[in-house]
Amino acid sequence: MKNLVSAVVVFVMLVTTGCNSGPKVIESEPAEETAEGQSAGGDFSFQNAPTAQASDAVQMREVTVAEKLDTERYTYLRVKEGTSEFWIAILKREVEVGQTYVFKGGLLKKNFYSQEFNRQFETLYLVSEFQKKGGDGSEAELDAGFAQMASPTVKSGEITHAAGAVKLAELFANKSKYAGKEILITGKCVKINPMIMNRNWVHIQDGTGQQTDLTITTTENIQPGSVVTLKGIIALDKDFGAGYKYDIIMEGAVVVQ
Repeated sequence: MKNLVSAVVVFVMLVTTGCNSGPKVIESEPAEETAEGQSAGGDFSFQNAPTAQASDAVQMREVTVAEKLDTERYTYLRVKEGTSEFWIAILKREVEVGQTYVFKGGLLKKNFYSQEFNRQFETLYLVSEFQKKGGDGSEAELDAGFAQMASPTVKSGEITHAAGAVKLAELFANKSKYAGKEILITGKCVKINPMIMNRNWVHIQDGTGQQTDLTITTTENIQPGSVVTLKGIIALDKDFGAGYKYDIIMEGAVVVQ
């Protein structure tokens, strides 16, 4: 059996949340060079997938969808970019074959095996920022579109908080009070980056204050747009290297019924 090869992958999460709670760069954990299969968590449990070089973190890329494959939670897309052809995986959504879409960043995986399709994808990008190209296609227009996707606004009074849940306005105003403590948070999932470093990175807003978007790590499957109550531990100044860190984050969260 081949030796394990440590490979560092920098994944850029294009988050425009208007606050400092989200990182721009996350480092991947080491992965096996020739591992096969996945965990029982589903197609995007990447701990057993061979890790390749990180994709371009800045460049906006334009692709045409040639084929679409849906699973219960994800959509696989075979796309064409000029003369190149590769696969993209996104959270399940309606995508039109033959249409042009744009994306930024993404986590590149080589020889990724999907249990659901019983096939290996030679080149696959896990992409969170993906939208249909429209209008004049200018970068300014597309950047605005990404910002809108990344930072929906939750209106004041829209969320009914669970008993004992800490409102985000209170949390952000008194960070040191909650540092290291396990608390409840109720809010709407406005964005998710699935299975980076073997966990989902969820952005929660509750409409209780300005610039209050909390990043939460969890292994739970939470759908964008859903209102959830989560229990987890608050950490401050969480550093992921490369000069990027969270001012505040909730870690190891579980959904409270």
